[in-house]
Amino acid sequence: MTLNDLRRVAVTRSLFPETTLARAIERLGFVQADPIRAPARAQDLILRHRVKGYRAGDLERLYPRLDVEEDFFVPYGFVTPALQALMHPRTTGLRPFSKKHAQEAELLLAFVRERSGPGSPRSGGVHPRDVNAHFARGTTRNYWGGQSNATTHLLSQMHYWGMLRIVRRDRGVRVYGVREQAPDSPEGDVPRRLDAIVNLAVNIYAPMPASGLRRLVRSLRYAVPQWRQQLTGALHRATDRLSRARVEGVDWYWPARERFARTGPQDRVRLLAPFDPVVADRERFEILWGWTYRFEAYTPAHKRQRGYYALPLLWRDRVVGWSTLAVKDDRLDAQFGYVSGHPPRDRAFRGALDDELNRMREFCR
Repeated sequence: MTLNDLRRVAVTRSLFPETTLARAIERLGFVQADPIRAPARAQDLILRHRVKGYRAGDLERLYPRLDVEEDFFVPYGFVTPALQALMHPRTTGLRPFSKKHAQEAELLLAFVRERSGPGSPRSGGVHPRDVNAHFARGTTRNYWGGQSNATTHLLSQMHYWGMLRIVRRDRGVRVYGVREQAPDSPEGDVPRRLDAIVNLAVNIYAPMPASGLRRLVRSLRYAVPQWRQQLTGALHRATDRLSRARVEGVDWYWPARERFARTGPQDRVRLLAPFDPVVADRERFEILWGWTYRFEAYTPAHKRQRGYYALPLLWRDRVVGWSTLAVKDDRLDAQFGYVSGHPPRDRAFRGALDDELNRMREFCR
C-alpha cells in the first residue's frame, strides 16, 4: 500500500458509477448540506457526480418522495432513515429545554400537529412564517452570531431533538411536521448502535488517517449527544475492528474486510464541492495531494487566497487546482487556479475540462 494507492482509492470508492438519486443517497448514507449557492448548494454539487442526469435543486424538489430525512450527523445534511433511527432518540420529552421554553415548545408542537396532521388543510407541513405569525416571539441570537426569529430558532431546536421533522422545503425554507419520538434505547444496545454509526461515517470518508478517524468520532457528539461520554470507547472499538495499513508512518483506516478494487481513475475532470467526501478532511487532503486547501467563504475578502467558494479541481486522481464559478446572465463564468502555476500539460486535460464545464452548464440550468 502506497500513497498513490490511497489517492486512487479515495477517489474511486467515493466517486462510484452514476446511479439514481435514491440509490446514491442510500449508498452514501449522508450528504452534507450548505446554503451557499456558488453556483449551487453543496448537496447538489456533491450529488451531481453520483447521480445520472442530476440538476441543481433536484434533491429539494424530489425530497418529499424520497426515503431521506434532514438531520444533524457529522455536520448538518441529508441522512437515510436507517442512520437517523440509530441516532435517535436524542432525548425524551422536553428534557433539553428550560421550564419556560418547554412550555413554549409544547404549545408549538401542538400547533404544528394540528396544522400539519392528516386531514388538515396544511398536511404538507407548517411554514415558519405561519408559526411566527401565531406566536410572534421576537428575535434571538443564532449559531452564526446574527439575529434569528425566536420561534424559528425554537423550531430548529425541536427538529434537532427529534420532535419535528422537515417534510419539504419552500424556496429553501424548512417546512415542518411532527416526528413521533422513538423509545429510549436499552443501555446494552448503545455500543452496537454507536459502532454502526461509526461504520457508516467511515464508509463515507475512507480511507482515513488515524487523526481523521479520531476527529470524525469526536464530531459525533453532535449526532448523539446522549452518548457523548461513550464515544471514546467507540473509537477504541473502531481501531480494533476496521481494516488498517501503515503508509509512510501514518495509520490509515477503512471499512473492515473491504478489499480495494484495482480500478484506475478516469480521464475526467471534476469540480468538487468544498464538502465533497473526497476532499472534506483537510488534513487528508494535504497528505494525499501535497497542498493546503481552505474553505474561504467566511474569510474576509482581502485575506482569501483562492476565492469565496473555490471548488477543488480533480484531474484523474490528482487535485491539481481550483475553480470559482458564477452564473451571470445565464452564462457560466469560470476562473481557474493551479497549484503548479499552470494547467496540466497532458493533451487530454483540455478536452476533459471542457466536458466538465459543459456538464456544469447543464447541471445549472
